[in-house]
Amino acid sequence: MTDSASPASTRPVKTRFAPSPTGYLHIGGARTALFAWAYARRHGGKFVLRIEDTDVERSTPEAVQAILDGMQWLGLAHDEGPYYQMQRMYRYKEVIGQMLAAGSAYHCYMSKEDLDALRAAQEARKEKPRYDGSWRPEPGRILPTPPSGVQPVVRFRNPTEGVVAWDDQVKGRVEIGNAELDDFIIARADGTPTYNFCVVVDDWDMGITHVIRGDDHVNNTPRQINLLKALGAPVPLYAHLSMILGDDGTKLSKRHGAVSVMQYDEDGYLPEAVLNYLARLGWSHGDDEIFSMAQFVEWFDLDHITSSAAQFNTEKLNWLNAHYIKQTDDARLAQEIRRRLAREGVTDTAAPDPAAIAALYKDRVQNLNELADAAHPFYVAPLPAPELLAQHLGDGAKAALADLRSRLAGAEFVSDALAKILKETLAATGLKMPQVAIPLRVVVLGQTQSPAIDRVLAVLGRDEVLRRLDRALA
Repeated sequence: MTDSASPASTRPVKTRFAPSPTGYLHIGGARTALFAWAYARRHGGKFVLRIEDTDVERSTPEAVQAILDGMQWLGLAHDEGPYYQMQRMYRYKEVIGQMLAAGSAYHCYMSKEDLDALRAAQEARKEKPRYDGSWRPEPGRILPTPPSGVQPVVRFRNPTEGVVAWDDQVKGRVEIGNAELDDFIIARADGTPTYNFCVVVDDWDMGITHVIRGDDHVNNTPRQINLLKALGAPVPLYAHLSMILGDDGTKLSKRHGAVSVMQYDEDGYLPEAVLNYLARLGWSHGDDEIFSMAQFVEWFDLDHITSSAAQFNTEKLNWLNAHYIKQTDDARLAQEIRRRLAREGVTDTAAPDPAAIAALYKDRVQNLNELADAAHPFYVAPLPAPELLAQHLGDGAKAALADLRSRLAGAEFVSDALAKILKETLAATGLKMPQVAIPLRVVVLGQTQSPAIDRVLAVLGRDEVLRRLDRALA
């Protein structure tokens, strides 16, 4: 099963991501977009962004913007679009008119009540509910007189014999008997076209060669293939991606990952970590776990997508995120620190340099919010909890800090010099490093743990260190 054997592959590769703006861009949609984007990049093709906004009641401008924001944050740039289906209504109506004229579609006047009654009777007989072709034109058949005052729907005249088949690039050969498919509606009574019809016209007009999408669309595929054939349009290759399960093996929900892609930004993830993680959800390249998007594009193919469900693993995503934070330039991390502190009302981050704080803590955090939390006490002097002060700031500790304060006043505030001064205080007081360093951390940071205290003091700066010591010793 290779994608090189199909006529579609003789055309320049063109993929698309076609979300419906009835909600946010979630992790499953992002993986679909990533795979479609990567396939186009791998083959020197084009990647199209199409917004399928024909569900007017549920589509919102906010959801459209959330999709655009999510794609931009992930860095999945499109080559064409975004196209909006609501701006293409003229084209859909034009094609429907052509199909009516050609006899591949027809008007159906069956009322909703009659259709409901038909389905109820079929279900009572344990039959699959389906339209019975009452208004389907056939040679020699006389149709009923259209009832007055009823606006007809338009139905596709689906083949009644043979099978519709495709070589799915993930699932393998799929065959559906045409007898299983009914004459589905392609335009509602008010004239608005339906989802399956719009998708077909769009894929045709936009020259889509490879449709990479979730396997919840598998049932739509035979109908869309029959429509394409009726229009004389080329049939793209299809690759239906398996679903993503949560950490616990159940359907992905908000509790474990099915949230807006932008929530990952809010939660402190780097986009490259999310992309690297998504790439491994249902696809693999040997045992490689960490790779750049350039490597992913070079390696990506449809043959190595698994047909079994992928399982979301928050622990692995956190591990990847920590890795990418360690590898990220301190200047970029400084921007993330500033942005996140600003959300908490901390806007004066001129000094100390947040890049220096990033260098201190980047090896100790799993996400950018933890990095910003670590930076917070460098800009807002903490008020240590009374129990911390009672536990760590006894008379001996205060005496040691007083000795240290006198030595720091004229010191050069670089790590090596500060480490030497700390040792001088230890020698003068007879205390061990934790007996001085922990009270010092409590005083200057409001916590008992931090990176090397000499490095912390160097970043915080002389004036602020002395100010916080003076307040504690007053």
